[in-house]
Amino acid sequence: MQLHLYQINAFTDHIFGGNPACVVPLSDWLPDDLLLKIARENAVAETAFFVDKGHSFHLRWFTPEMEMDLCGHATLAAAHALRDIRKYSNKNIIFDTQSGELMVTAENGSYTLNLPVRNPGPTVLPELLKKSLNIQPREVLKARDYVLVYEDEQEVRNIEINRTYFDQLELGTGGVIVTAKGKACDFVSRFFTPKASVFEDPVTGSAHCSLTPYWSEKLNKQELQARQLSQRGGRLFCKNLEDRIEVRGSARTYAIGKLWTE
Repeated sequence: MQLHLYQINAFTDHIFGGNPACVVPLSDWLPDDLLLKIARENAVAETAFFVDKGHSFHLRWFTPEMEMDLCGHATLAAAHALRDIRKYSNKNIIFDTQSGELMVTAENGSYTLNLPVRNPGPTVLPELLKKSLNIQPREVLKARDYVLVYEDEQEVRNIEINRTYFDQLELGTGGVIVTAKGKACDFVSRFFTPKASVFEDPVTGSAHCSLTPYWSEKLNKQELQARQLSQRGGRLFCKNLEDRIEVRGSARTYAIGKLWTE
């Protein structure tokens, strides 16, 4: 079987920036084990698969290790593939997902994702996570992901992870966010996933489902600018809508090709 394959860099306006995602359109769903094999072969943080349902698109996300419950950058990438490559005419794109209905609005070369809020609450730092960190956080919270709050941007930049301890953590589809108030933006972050082939995620849209409400309250602002301090880097514009959030970013097409499943 031959399938189309698009590689999109999300949350960036540069070809070699942001977070790369592969997007594979399907006419019907393939077996889950085959979807996982395709994601492993693509070897990026996420591969998005979608099926056109007429009024909406059924969207699923796979890392090389598992299916995810929510992925922001691959959702943006899927919307970009539909609008920029497949010439989908509706500027409002509706995706049916494990996290409910997600709408992406394409306008003026950027994409605004409407995502669920995941408010983090105070929790205790697990001993394995504590041992894995070279700098200890001043505040520890958790929703799907752990949110570790630091004194300043430089501490976030200086974080080093000891994977001997870190990879023993069992977080399911979650990861660990480190964050602080930004110097040239409202807040910064980095994102790490235990046992993942892509250990530090370049730009993590879903992390901002927790970061946006947290920093909105701390900074008393509803609209925030964020940067993810990975090597590739990414820029996000976030809006707190109380029960939902919006995350806006750009995307660039890196590659268009085909893949064969047999």
